[in-house]
Amino acid sequence: MSAPRPADAATAAAFDASWENCYTAAPYTREQYLEWITPLTPADLAGHSVCELGCGHGGLLRFTAEYAAGAPVTGVDLGASVEAARAHLQAAGLHNATLVRSDLIAFSHAQAGRFDVAYSIGVLHHMQDPQAGFRAALRLVRPGGRVHCWVYGHEGNGPVRWLVEPVRRLACRLPWRVNKYGVALPLAVPFFLVGKTMHALRHWPATDRLPMADYFRWVGAREFAFHHHVAFDQLVTPQTRFIRKREIEAWLAAAADEIEDPYILARNGNSWKFGGRRRGA
Repeated sequence: MSAPRPADAATAAAFDASWENCYTAAPYTREQYLEWITPLTPADLAGHSVCELGCGHGGLLRFTAEYAAGAPVTGVDLGASVEAARAHLQAAGLHNATLVRSDLIAFSHAQAGRFDVAYSIGVLHHMQDPQAGFRAALRLVRPGGRVHCWVYGHEGNGPVRWLVEPVRRLACRLPWRVNKYGVALPLAVPFFLVGKTMHALRHWPATDRLPMADYFRWVGAREFAFHHHVAFDQLVTPQTRFIRKREIEAWLAAAADEIEDPYILARNGNSWKFGGRRRGA
């Protein structure tokens, strides 16, 4: 099987810096996890084998392992953060999880058709070929199995594309400490203030017209450390794609012989959830 693309390997190494120096082992809440995986539900995971593509340090996989109710779950990541994920899951007493350090594409070829559910949250848009990441998730599930992905949207992310992306292209080249504390930390302050303001005004209809209103209302419920983590997470990667809905439609159309009941759902007005069920059950 071919080696991972150099750009993807560099991205995985960059995210190692983010995950290995995260302010907590559990930055994501259960509510956020459930939002991300919807329309999948805990019932879709219970008793089923599940694979997470791009598991980072296990912040989401821990919920999957709980909801799988003893069934085997597997987390795959190209980065060294899988070691942190293994430690976090063991510390939580979740012994039904296996962690694998591997390129996602190579892993999907080696383990094709093995899982009941495969999902990828916040990973495909950092790959050199996001569609190949979706194809890997689809390849992993057996007939009747479910595939689900979440990606940054091109739609609704204008301020990030115009203001943050130019900073990212420079900041990602800096040593991670300089990036996290010299760039991301100062930027997290106005990010936090805007988020908190939008969250406080979330019931005021006049704010509906503001850019990224739904996103800021959501993130504004969280603490400053989370805002700092999000800012650094955005700036540390050497590659980010903002994916248009029509691109996802094309991916699903290209896989029409393999996937049924396809869906594309908006989240917070600036990202897309999509997936379906593998044909042949």
